[in-house]
Amino acid sequence: MADAHAKNHDYHLVDPSPWPFVGSISAFVLAVGAVLWMHGSNPAVMLLGLAGVLYTMFMWWRDVILEGQKGDHTGVVSLHMRYGMLMFIASEVMFFVAWFWAFFDASLFTGEAMQASRYAATGGVWPPKGVEVLDPWHLPLVNTMILLTSGTTVTWAHHALLNNDRKGLKMGLLATVLLGLLFTFVQAYEYGHAAFAFNRDNGGNIYGSTFFMATGFHGFHVVIGTIFLIVCLIRASNGHFNPKGHFGFEAAAWYWHFVDVVWLFLFAAIYIWGSHGAVIPHD
Repeated sequence: MADAHAKNHDYHLVDPSPWPFVGSISAFVLAVGAVLWMHGSNPAVMLLGLAGVLYTMFMWWRDVILEGQKGDHTGVVSLHMRYGMLMFIASEVMFFVAWFWAFFDASLFTGEAMQASRYAATGGVWPPKGVEVLDPWHLPLVNTMILLTSGTTVTWAHHALLNNDRKGLKMGLLATVLLGLLFTFVQAYEYGHAAFAFNRDNGGNIYGSTFFMATGFHGFHVVIGTIFLIVCLIRASNGHFNPKGHFGFEAAAWYWHFVDVVWLFLFAAIYIWGSHGAVIPHD
């Protein structure tokens, strides 16, 4: 008699999982705890919710990895996972569009007649009067070279995997992780020496807000991408991934290339163009 559990299709019917329920409860506790903390309460509730969210993420992704190792990620399932990752990256693109929009709105329209507060914040020019901006050709340029180099090392790792070169895969991933950590260190040093960080006089606040929102969220994405790659490095060291099945690595590589491209736009728009008075003052 045929096995009652045999599959006659290429789709994966997910087993019952506690993580959607645990994750939703943890997210609720995190949100309530954050509100209480912002109103002067102890942050313990918020930290408890955060711990629950992180635990859910770890366990849920662990289960997905185990499903792949059991063979549940068929060609159809892998294709749909790729679609999902592409849609996620598309949503991230729109996320950054918002911060670019905020920057260009503040810098291009510095002194419109109907925006007296905008004129007061900028002095009618960009960068605002009295703001000492960062020189893009020093640390920002160094970080650009670091991130572009990391894009080549993750590509090296990918090609090594496709050729079943396990050593090249691990070396490329290790180099990418180290470069990601170096980028974060340099950006943190840059932030600590930004003269406009806490300057609320003569438009410093609006410049700092647009600068830190755009570059800061990118820095957060670099941290997430670095963690993603560290997980891939650990998995590669444990014998995971093969030339035919390595979606987890592909997803990390796609995400890292996305981070690279966004930085190029940030460097060109915010560090170079927006920091050197390229905007024509409005009368």
